[in-house]
Amino acid sequence: MTAPKLALTEGDLSTTAADAVVVGTLQGADGLELAPGAEAVAAAFDGALLDVLGTLRASGKADELVKVPTFGKIAAPLVLAVGLGKTAGEEQVRRASGVAARALGGKKRAINTLAALHVGAAAEGTLLGAYSFTEYKSDKGEGPVVKVDLHAAGSKENKAALKAAVAIAESVAIARDFINTPPNDLYPASFAARAEKLATAAGLDVEVLDEKALKKQGFGGILGVGVGSTRQPRLVRISYKGTKAVKKVALVGKGITFDTGGISIKPAAGMDEMTSDMSGAAAIVATMVLAAKLKYPLEIIASIPMAENMPSGDAYRPGDVLTMYGGKTVEVLNTDAEGRLILSDAIVRACEDDPDYLIETATLTGAQVVALGKRTSGVMGSDEFRDRVAAIGTAVGESAWAMPLPEELRADLDSRLADLANVTGHRWGGMLAAGLFLREFVAEGVQWAHIDIAGPAFHTGGPYGYTSKGGTGVPVRTIAAVLADIAANG
Repeated sequence: MTAPKLALTEGDLSTTAADAVVVGTLQGADGLELAPGAEAVAAAFDGALLDVLGTLRASGKADELVKVPTFGKIAAPLVLAVGLGKTAGEEQVRRASGVAARALGGKKRAINTLAALHVGAAAEGTLLGAYSFTEYKSDKGEGPVVKVDLHAAGSKENKAALKAAVAIAESVAIARDFINTPPNDLYPASFAARAEKLATAAGLDVEVLDEKALKKQGFGGILGVGVGSTRQPRLVRISYKGTKAVKKVALVGKGITFDTGGISIKPAAGMDEMTSDMSGAAAIVATMVLAAKLKYPLEIIASIPMAENMPSGDAYRPGDVLTMYGGKTVEVLNTDAEGRLILSDAIVRACEDDPDYLIETATLTGAQVVALGKRTSGVMGSDEFRDRVAAIGTAVGESAWAMPLPEELRADLDSRLADLANVTGHRWGGMLAAGLFLREFVAEGVQWAHIDIAGPAFHTGGPYGYTSKGGTGVPVRTIAAVLADIAANG
């Protein structure tokens, strides 16, 4: 994807040549208000800009976009007024900047005054809002705006915020690109190769285990799920060690490159969306690249299992018993509960590195969507760390909600044949039961969090804020913020 070039500027808005100037509007107590940063534009309109916007029925509500021609009052021919809602917080600025970026497609240069509120949020929103995936289109369209000047002081703090925001947005775009790539091109081997190429270019250490190495080392969960496909599974291990590392963090992400449900096959309707079942893995690969760019004072090791869940004469069956990495046995009652099987192998391997924290993310359960909707992730795990991750995720704009792991559900995972079954015999608390299953494989003493992104990882509706249709890149920004918090606070 071609992304806009961003720069800080303090130039005179009335005389700076540009195709458009972006200003913010608010739903004030007494009606429509202009957000801070728009003063010079308002002055050029002799105080009449609010009246013009009112005539055009602007309300200031979130995601609203109103275009106003300037008629030569400033050098730019167009003002884009984007709604922030009732407050001008970071997420509101991020969303409004995303709305503006989409409207600026094909333009050469724009000025964003929302940077006066939050430079980092304006930068992230602009880059994420301008994102589009056109790899497989003959007509690539007009492309994103070429350059956006962020109208804010060129202070040391603002320069640092801009640098971090660009790195974060680029990593989200990496995850989105992976998710949006169709499964005939993104399968375990090709996914692993692309991940290795990105990680190596970022200066990270990479190890890729193929099906022979997986068999030799006893990764029964990954092999069990992947055996039904002609495209064999992989486990990718990526390592980063910053200077003066204060903590060790393990990252794990589900990489099912396509999920038919296996023998327990899914309905045909909507199965195409299962191209996104590797969103957790995409987020982890992207986060590792980001860690190298931002140089966290941490040691971070990612374990990323990749498999394709297909029905065939070789596929694993309901009733099979798999011996997982580490020795535990699992009775398979439903082959469509495959994500937890490959994750369990990876979690056990990750815990062998003796991490202080483990963060795992997956498009794991339809129950997550039923419970929390399409935009809010469910977070389970160690109580304190779970709450910390959920709070940080919500703070950066990736809505997350802490969920319990009720002990009474654990008995429902008991198996008559094996150490445990991969599903319960009922539909109640499916998201929580999956969390309980994963907990069985987390080493004692490791603070861990499981982020279920079944809904938030893939957006099927029209674009909103800085979110486009398709892969969203959730929860890259959450994990990045958690890593920064661990680096700062332990």
